[in-house]
Amino acid sequence: MMNDKYPKPSVTADIIIFAVDTDSTIKILLIKRRYDPFKDCWALPGGFLNIDEHIEDTAHRELLEETGLTGIKLHLLGSYSKPGRDPRGRTITFAYMTFLAAIPLSARAADDAADLGWFGLRTLPSLAFDHSNIITDAVADLKNRLLLIINASNYLQNEFKLKDIKDIVSCNF
Repeated sequence: MMNDKYPKPSVTADIIIFAVDTDSTIKILLIKRRYDPFKDCWALPGGFLNIDEHIEDTAHRELLEETGLTGIKLHLLGSYSKPGRDPRGRTITFAYMTFLAAIPLSARAADDAADLGWFGLRTLPSLAFDHSNIITDAVADLKNRLLLIINASNYLQNEFKLKDIKDIVSCNF
């Protein structure tokens, strides 16, 4: 039996897609919202969790519905639950992100996305909801991951052999 004593928040998934453009700059995918709230404002692709779906499935579904993109591996960046972050009511979002080697040419605005664009990190437009905060966190996460790769590759070049790397990668815990 459900207890109606406690208010029930809405749950959403937002998706941050970083990709390398042809000029070797990193861009981020944004959609222009077709409907209120924040009609005609730029935002991250995303939307509401269906009652029978896993939140990661929500992220993939919304990405497909709003951009036509599919088959993209996403990882969880974090959750955002500050009261008032969505004017429609109490909403908690789970942000997922990825980094692509190239901008997918198949990306097209659809569903409740009126338009779609790739923006440089230094030239982001004004954003809906708390998406600028989410992007700030995503950029910091991406930076840390890239630094880890650089540091690991420097270390591996000097200390490890290919056999050692294969042993680490194939290790099960």
